[in-house]
Amino acid sequence: MFFVLSPAKNLNEKDPSPVSSFTQPDLLPEAEILMQELRQLAPQQISELMHVSDKIALLNAERNAAWAPPFTTDNAKAALYLFNGDVYEGIDAYHRSPAEIGYIQRCVRLLSGLYGVVRPLDLIQPYRLEMGTPFANARGANLYRFWGTRIADWLNGDMQAAGAGTLVNLASQEYYKAVSGSLKAEIITPVFKDWKNDGYKTISFYAKRARGLMVRYAAERQIQNVEDLKNFDLEGYAYNEAASSADEWVFLRQAAA
Repeated sequence: MFFVLSPAKNLNEKDPSPVSSFTQPDLLPEAEILMQELRQLAPQQISELMHVSDKIALLNAERNAAWAPPFTTDNAKAALYLFNGDVYEGIDAYHRSPAEIGYIQRCVRLLSGLYGVVRPLDLIQPYRLEMGTPFANARGANLYRFWGTRIADWLNGDMQAAGAGTLVNLASQEYYKAVSGSLKAEIITPVFKDWKNDGYKTISFYAKRARGLMVRYAAERQIQNVEDLKNFDLEGYAYNEAASSADEWVFLRQAAA
C-alpha cells in the first residue's frame, strides 16, 4: 500500500531535519530541465504566471537562481520537513518516532510540480511551482504536458518493486491529475467531510489536515492492509459506509475538533 500527497506552498526552511539519513530525488534530471526554463522568468513574469505578490515573486526568482545540484544537507532539506502546509501539520513529522518516519519513507510519495515525485526523505531545495501552473515549456503548454506519464511510470515501478498493489490517493485533484489514468494499481480516494450548517461538506482546511492525519494514523499503527484505514478516527472522523463506494471512502465528522 502506497499513499500519495500534494506538496505545500509554505516551506519551513528554518528548522533542521531531525534525521541523519536522506535520499535523492530520482527525477532530478527532469527537474533540472524544468529549472533551466524557470530561470528565464523575471520576477514580474513569475508574479503574473503564479498570481503572487511582487515580494513572493522576487523570493522565488532568487530561489531559482540559487537552485543547483548536487543536493546536500548544507543546501537542501528533506521534503517531509520542508513542506509546511495543512497536510504536513496533520502528519506532524517532527514528533513522529524513527519507526513512524521509516514507514512514511517506505509508503508515502509526495507529488511535485518541479520534482515530479519524491520520497519523504529526498533532499530538495526550496521552490514554488504548483502542478496546475500554466507554465509553457519545451514539452507543451503546461506541467501536465511536461511530465506526461513520467511520474506515473516512476510510481508504477516503485510500487511494483515494493509489492504494493493499492494506492491511497490523498493528493488534491490538481496533483492527482498528473498521474490519473496511468497508474497500474487499485486506487482508493479518502474523502473527509465536516458538518456545517445543514449538511456534511468538504472544508478545504480540515480536509487537507485530515489527509495528513491519515498518514500519521497509518504510520503510528504500521498499517499494511488498506482495509484497516477504515478504522481511522483521529480528531473525530469516522468511516461512513453508506456514503462511501468501493473506491471512494468517506469519513465524516460531526463537529471540528
